Amino acid sequence: MNIVVSGSLAYDRIMNFPGKFSDHILPEKIHVLNVCFQVDGMQEKFGGTAGNIAYALNMMGEKPVISAAIGRDYHSYFDWFSRNGINIDNIRIVEEEYTAGAYITTDRADNQITGFNPGAMKYSSLLDFEKLSPQETLVIVAPGNFEDMANYPRAFKDRGIDYIFDPGQSLPMWDAGDLAQTIEGCRILIVNDYELDLLMSKTGLTKKALLGMAGAIITTLGEQGSRISTANAETVVPVFPAKEVKDPTGAGDAYRGGLISGIVRGKTLEASARMGSACASFAVERYGTQEYRFTPEEFNRRLNGCN
Repeated sequence: MNIVVSGSLAYDRIMNFPGKFSDHILPEKIHVLNVCFQVDGMQEKFGGTAGNIAYALNMMGEKPVISAAIGRDYHSYFDWFSRNGINIDNIRIVEEEYTAGAYITTDRADNQITGFNPGAMKYSSLLDFEKLSPQETLVIVAPGNFEDMANYPRAFKDRGIDYIFDPGQSLPMWDAGDLAQTIEGCRILIVNDYELDLLMSKTGLTKKALLGMAGAIITTLGEQGSRISTANAETVVPVFPAKEVKDPTGAGDAYRGGLISGIVRGKTLEASARMGSACASFAVERYGTQEYRFTPEEFNRRLNGCN
């Protein structure tokens, strides 16, 4: 089955400030703030929802298609994808923009100042729907270009293509009616517990009503695992213990990759969610969202409870 990952590609530029921001900001002068923090270096990591989910799917042995836009500084990201055997054919290059980028500075007290440039993410990925076979395609619509998130599900429904809707951090941007329309008919709605509450508040819909619109709701619960809700039952899937938790940032996207891999292999939703949880457990063991690796044997051992 063809897997299409619609979302974002981004560079995460991570910097550490060896002091505390508060020592350099005068509260009485906050209205004329002008500060400079000298950092002790920078790390550049590959990120974005589409990149992270595609990486996880690749680790699971799948061959996803990425539908996203990238800027004129695409070369290092494409080189990374090439070295990992990830297809780049459907990624749109926007030469007049830089790739979306987050510039994250963390101080000694774990306070953060982040600047985000959407860059090429402001442009549609221009997905060619005519190339997608309705019976052989599953799409995940993850946070990225907002017009794509709003428009693509309509096209999928018109063509009978299954899609998973993952609104994530885009939720504040949605009109309640458009959001409900996008949820209507999706195979799975996937959110975390905060996002589910926000979604229900925004739309005025109950969870029962949402389950009448989506085939299932998967709610990720961090250290508590995930919850699968259908019209008939609820099931909690536990986390798989990691050897060491270094960075939880990419866990959600890794979970989605493992989940989708299970679905396209014909596994039950619960079995697929367990695969997602196992994949996420490897992601948190490394610093960065696309830094983890595992062999099929290592994955199966963890999935079977042999860490």
